[in-house]
Amino acid sequence: MADGDRAPFVRCLLQTGQRGCYDSRGEAIPCPGSGQDAAFRIGLAWPRPRFEVRGETVYDALTGLCWSRDANPAGFPLTWVEAFDRVGDLNRRGFCGHDDWRLPNRRELRSLVSHQTRRPALPEGHPFRNVFSGWYWSSTSAAISPSHAWYVHMEGARMFYGGKDQSFLLWPVRGAGKGVLPATGQERCFDPRGRELPCRGSGQDGELRMGRRWPQPRFEPGAGGIVDRLTGLVWHRRADLADGVVSWAQALDTVARLEPPAAGAPWRLPNINELESLVDCERHSPALPAGADFEALRPAYWSSTTSLFEPDWAWALYLDAGAVGVGQKKGAHFHVWAVR
Repeated sequence: MADGDRAPFVRCLLQTGQRGCYDSRGEAIPCPGSGQDAAFRIGLAWPRPRFEVRGETVYDALTGLCWSRDANPAGFPLTWVEAFDRVGDLNRRGFCGHDDWRLPNRRELRSLVSHQTRRPALPEGHPFRNVFSGWYWSSTSAAISPSHAWYVHMEGARMFYGGKDQSFLLWPVRGAGKGVLPATGQERCFDPRGRELPCRGSGQDGELRMGRRWPQPRFEPGAGGIVDRLTGLVWHRRADLADGVVSWAQALDTVARLEPPAAGAPWRLPNINELESLVDCERHSPALPAGADFEALRPAYWSSTTSLFEPDWAWALYLDAGAVGVGQKKGAHFHVWAVR
């Protein structure tokens, strides 16, 4: 890919933070030639220092977002509706000197995650207090089941969806950011029973639509595959390169054996941030934007990113729902897709 083609990609995707490579037993191995996430470190590099403490708030120099330094300002778990109500209360009280706090969308919340740490899965040396090793609410409803909303687990970095009537934690954010995080694609709002409601005044992702807007059309044929004009990545048109589920090592080998393009970067197994960037939170089964003209789409895919919670596991994208989970590397659990 030419340098000009790479420019939008550099602005729109974050590195995962992974710095080590690990085999299927979870043992550390040299990164060169492994095809793993840390061998490429694709994405926007983290500034040093990444976080700046500003009184009782923390500015993230990577994303431009500002978080409360206290990662549990409510003090106890809340239902999804209660979390929005508590944000409103924080704004009325001028929490930490500000009245523009909101519940983060799923990409904003997940942007805090480091894939090189665990318990909590936050960047080393982070300045936050009272981080709970559990689930945190986002403002994004789950398209596959709108009575559920997306949440992130700060112990190990999973992202799944839970019933809005359940109780999880609140971590408020403020600011529009630098535009390095793509919008989630969500355009509608839903109540706790999954019924669509007017977005105005809800504070939900579908109302605020924070993040970089998507180009239209987002995908187009080119460069030997399908070009994502939002990220600058080129995806292989065929989304099942091994013709079935395989182990993690087999996934890496399958991509390594692909015929290289006539020009530009070679194919590789995508890292988990690259895979997650495909998700349209307005859609499900698959959770891909309209017009994504891929062949042989499957329910779930291996990434090149190891789970540091248990290094014999690796991260995967569940494409039907848009969830981010893990699978044991030795098992034939997921399908293979390639990117460059």
